[in-house]
Amino acid sequence: MGHTIHDIRHNTTRARHLYHRAQLDRFAVGAFNIDTQETLVAVAKAAQKLQAPAIVEVSSREAQVLGLENVRMMVDNYKKEYNVELYLNLDHSPSVDMCKRAIDIGYEFIHIDISQADHQASDSEIIAKTREVVHYASFTGALVESEPHYFHGASNVYNQAINYDEVRKTFSTPAGAKAFVEATGIDTFAAAVGNLHGRYAAPKVLDLALLGQIAQAVDCAISLHGGSGTPLHFFKDAAKLGVRKININSDLRYAYRTTLEKVLREHPQEYAIISLMPEVYAAVQAVIEEKMAAFGSAGKAAP
Repeated sequence: MGHTIHDIRHNTTRARHLYHRAQLDRFAVGAFNIDTQETLVAVAKAAQKLQAPAIVEVSSREAQVLGLENVRMMVDNYKKEYNVELYLNLDHSPSVDMCKRAIDIGYEFIHIDISQADHQASDSEIIAKTREVVHYASFTGALVESEPHYFHGASNVYNQAINYDEVRKTFSTPAGAKAFVEATGIDTFAAAVGNLHGRYAAPKVLDLALLGQIAQAVDCAISLHGGSGTPLHFFKDAAKLGVRKININSDLRYAYRTTLEKVLREHPQEYAIISLMPEVYAAVQAVIEEKMAAFGSAGKAAP
C-alpha cells in the first residue's frame, strides 16, 4: 500500500527535524546500504538496541535488484516492528527519472549523482539536472544531496593501498562547495576530503582542516560517503565540524560475507540457509553499532 502525500510530507518533515537535532547536538546519522533483507534487519536491531536514528539506503543497482517500492515497504515494516526511527535514501542515483520515482514513493532522502554514470559530465549538466531534482522534491519535502564531481572508488574490498595523489585531485574546495550549493539549492553537500568508496588495505585519512573550511563555506548539511575503513576518531571529529550523515557500505558487506563463509564451513550439511543467518545478522549489527557509537547518534532517536 502506497503512502499518501500527507504521510510522505510528515516523514520528510521528521527527516528535516532529524538534521536539525543533529546540528544542535553535533552528531551524525548513519546511512547504511542494504542489498539483502538480512542487512536491513541488522540496521533495525542496532537502531533499537542503541535507540539511534538511522538511514537505510540503496544505490541504483541495489534498487534495481530489490525494487524501489519493495524497499520502501520493507523499511516501513521493520520501522513499525522494531519501533525505531528509520528513513530511506536513494544513494548515488545517476538518473533524474529514478530520483523522481523515489520521491513519488516517499523516500525521505535523495542523492542525485550525474557524474556517477558519466565521469566527464559538464558542470552545467550536473547543476541543471540536480536543480531539476531539487525542484521536483519540493512537492514532498524530500532532502536532496549531490556533489559537483565523480567520487572515487566503489563499494567493495580492495587489497591495494590508497593512491592519495590521485584522490586529492578530486577533493572538494570551500569555494567550489559554496558555489555548487548556491547554484543547485541542495540540502546536503557530499564532501570529498579523503573519504572514498571501498575498504582498503590501509585506513583512510580525512583532511579535517579542509572539512572544517567547507562546513564554514556552505549553508547546508554535509555528508561523508565512503566511510568504511575509516578510523573511528575521524567520525567523532567530523560530526563536531558539521557532518550530519555518514555512509557505510563495504564494512557491512565484509562482515556479512566473511561471517557467512565461516558458518557455511562450520555447517557443511546445513542447506536451510536461514538457519545459518543469526550469526551473520549479529556480525553486521555489531559493525553498525560501532559506527553509531562513533557518530554520536546512540540515544538520539526521536520518540
